[in-house]
Amino acid sequence: MTAVAPAVVVPMAASTSAGFDWGDLLALLPWTLATVVVVLGVTLLVALRQGRHTVVDVAWGLGFVAVALTAFLVGEGDAGRSWLVLLMTAAWGLRLGVHIGRRSRGKGEDPRYEALLAKAPGSRTAFAVRRIYLTQGAVMWFVSLPVQVAMVQPDPLGWLAWLGVAVWAVGLFFEAVGDWQLERFKADPGNKGKVLDTGLWHYTRHPNYFGDACVWWGLWLVAASAWPGVLFVLSPAFMTWNLAKGTGAALLEKDIGDRRPEYAEYVRRTSGFVPLPPKRA
Repeated sequence: MTAVAPAVVVPMAASTSAGFDWGDLLALLPWTLATVVVVLGVTLLVALRQGRHTVVDVAWGLGFVAVALTAFLVGEGDAGRSWLVLLMTAAWGLRLGVHIGRRSRGKGEDPRYEALLAKAPGSRTAFAVRRIYLTQGAVMWFVSLPVQVAMVQPDPLGWLAWLGVAVWAVGLFFEAVGDWQLERFKADPGNKGKVLDTGLWHYTRHPNYFGDACVWWGLWLVAASAWPGVLFVLSPAFMTWNLAKGTGAALLEKDIGDRRPEYAEYVRRTSGFVPLPPKRA
């Protein structure tokens, strides 16, 4: 009887990617949305107790950290990418929250919010909820979408993700150093009435806003290095527009040149957003 060799079963090579599951992202979104609601709800209670809504600025960075932490705990993506995005978001958000908290300590209401609330047709609190808290909550949740999608991506980190880390690091440098230089400048009584045009402020009128934009483009690149993170490009694009043209630089500089001629000259020679060599006289 002829012997028959036993069949050899050759296992198929394991796939390098488990494939993105949109269901995982859809399951995560209600959790992150609820996190935004809780963060801003608590912030509103603190604001009403303190009698000033400027505390919402402190909660801005901290809210992103809370969203990232929720997505990290609920999502089941690649561990390396999830940890990286959590640490990047936390480093940015905690620094910003501490900085704004120190800057606003002992001060009253922010003039921007005071001017806005003066237009309230009825209850100032209800008006603040609609115009400040709901607006910031929607922006926070939308801008954080790359962070959320990164937490459910199964693919390991690639070169594009590390490029994102580099862009994020540049952004954090500009934001942190720019804030530090401005804080030191204002702390010197001899600088009262003067315009800061040294350091990073020599190349851009808003190094902190430019850095903020870079942070979010860096986080998007980390998410975009695996499908479908690239689809969420509108999040950093909207953040950049808001910083440069929306409630950021444009609002801050509104009419300031008419009140301070030296600032108008600074505007003439210095880039408004992207760092560039200043123009000659």
